[in-house]
Amino acid sequence: MRIAIGGFQHETNTFAPTKADLAAFEQADSWPALQSGDPLLSAFPSMNIPISGFLTRARELGTKFGVELLPLVWCSATPSAHVTRDAYETISGRLLAALRPMAGAVDAVYLDLHGAMVCEHLEDGEGTLLQAVRALVGPDVLIVASLDLHANVTAEMVEAADYLTAYRTYPHVDMGYTGVRAADALFELAGLGYRPAKAFRKLDFLIPLSGSCTLVEPVRSVYQAVAAYDGACGCLGASFATGFSPADISTCGPSVVAYGKMQAEADNIADTLASLVLSHETGFAGDVKTPEAAIAEAMMHADSGKPVVLADTQDNPGAGGNGDTVGLLKALVAANLPSSAIGVIYDPESAAQAHRAGAGSRTPLALGAKTGGTPGETPLEAIFEIVAVSDGEVRATGPFYDGARLSLGPSAWLRRGEVNIIVASKKVQGADQAMFSHLGLDPRTCTIIAVKSSVHFRADFQPIAAKIIVVASPGPNPADHRVLDYRHLRKGVRLMPGAQEVS
Repeated sequence: MRIAIGGFQHETNTFAPTKADLAAFEQADSWPALQSGDPLLSAFPSMNIPISGFLTRARELGTKFGVELLPLVWCSATPSAHVTRDAYETISGRLLAALRPMAGAVDAVYLDLHGAMVCEHLEDGEGTLLQAVRALVGPDVLIVASLDLHANVTAEMVEAADYLTAYRTYPHVDMGYTGVRAADALFELAGLGYRPAKAFRKLDFLIPLSGSCTLVEPVRSVYQAVAAYDGACGCLGASFATGFSPADISTCGPSVVAYGKMQAEADNIADTLASLVLSHETGFAGDVKTPEAAIAEAMMHADSGKPVVLADTQDNPGAGGNGDTVGLLKALVAANLPSSAIGVIYDPESAAQAHRAGAGSRTPLALGAKTGGTPGETPLEAIFEIVAVSDGEVRATGPFYDGARLSLGPSAWLRRGEVNIIVASKKVQGADQAMFSHLGLDPRTCTIIAVKSSVHFRADFQPIAAKIIVVASPGPNPADHRVLDYRHLRKGVRLMPGAQEVS
C-alpha cells in the first residue's frame, strides 16, 4: 500500500483574543514545528500524538502487507482565535501541492486533524480540506482521519472521509493510540474491498470543557459504551466527540459517528450512543467555583500532606486563552497561604525582566494581563523575588505530553509573599509537573497549586492531589456558555447541558 500522510491541527476559540497566523504553525511549542517531506516521517518518535501512533502501527502492518509512507505536510498551533486566511491557504495549499503528484498512485490518505478549526474565511477548516483532498484523489482512494475528542464534527467531514476516529480520553492520554486505531481501520477497510456504511448524529446542547473529563461520570460510562463497539459484529467503529463549545459556528456541539458493514447497523449504533448521551445530558455541566470559594475550600485540606489543585479553566491556553489573566493569582496573593503556587503565566516581558535581574534578586514587575483579551483585567504590580530562571526547554514527565520536549521560552520562578509563580514566554497549558519542577519548584510540596488548564492537568496532577477544584476566574473559555455572545450557532441549541436558554 502507498499511503500519503499529513496533518493540520488547530482548536479554534472564536471568542479568544489572538489569531493563529502562519508563524504560529511554523514554530515548535508543545509539539514539533511545521514538518514537510521526509523529515516528517521521523519527527514524532514515541510521542503521544496521533501521527506518531499511526506511523508506528503502519510500519508494523507494513512488514506483513507491504507499505510505502509518503509524507505531505504536518503542523499544529496552540489553540487560539481564528486561523488567518493566509495561514490556512498557505498550509493547505502546501499539503495539496505535495499530494497532487501522488494523486494517481496512492491507495490511501491519512490526516492527523483536530476537527474544531475555524478560519477567518471558513467555518469548517477540516471539512474544506477533506473535500479538497477527496476532489484531488478521487472516489476510490481511502481517506482516514483522526480527530480530537473536542471536534465539532460536520457532515462535510463525514461525507469526504471514509473513516473518522476520535480520542476517547480527556486528559488526552490516548492520542497516540488513536493514531494506531486509525491505521488499523485503514488496513481493515482496504481489505474489505468496499466502503463502510456511515451514520452521523449531531446533538443540540453544548458541553463545557470541564464537563467532558473522562475520569468522572457520566463521561466515563459513555466512552466505555463507545469502546464496547470495537470488534462488535457488524460494527467497524464508533466515535463520540463532545465538541468544542467556545466556537461561534453553526455546527458547534457534540456528535456521534458510527461505521458498519450495513447501513442499518451503522444507524443503530449511532442512535443508541446518541440516546445514551442525551440520557446523561445534565451530568455534563460540571461544578465550578469562584476563586475565593475555591481557596476557602482548599484551606480545609491544608493538613492533608497533598496539594489541592485549582484548575483555572477559563484562561486555559489549551482552549484559546492566553494564560495571562490574573484573577486567580490576585486571590492567591490576597490569601497568602504558605507554599501556594500558580503556573504557567504567559508574560514574555516579565520573564525577560526576571532574566535581566537574575536569580536571587528582587524587582518590580507588572505581571500578566498584557494581551488585553479580558476587559477589566489589570496586571499585578508588585515587587517580586526572582527565585530561579531557565531557558524553558523542558522534557515533559507526565502522561499527557509523554516525554515531549516543551519549549516555554525564557522562563522564571517568581515569588510574591508566600505565592510561587511560574512565568513563561510562550503560551502553554499547565498540564505537566515538569513545567514547575524544571525550575526547582516541586508541586508535591505545595499546599495549593493552581494550573492554567481545564482537564489535561489531571493526567499528571490528579495522582498527587488531595482534591481538585475547578475555578471560574476571568478568561475567554467561560465555564458557563450563557455569557458568550453566540451569533452563528444553529437555532435551538441548549447553551448549557439541560439549560432552558437556547440559541
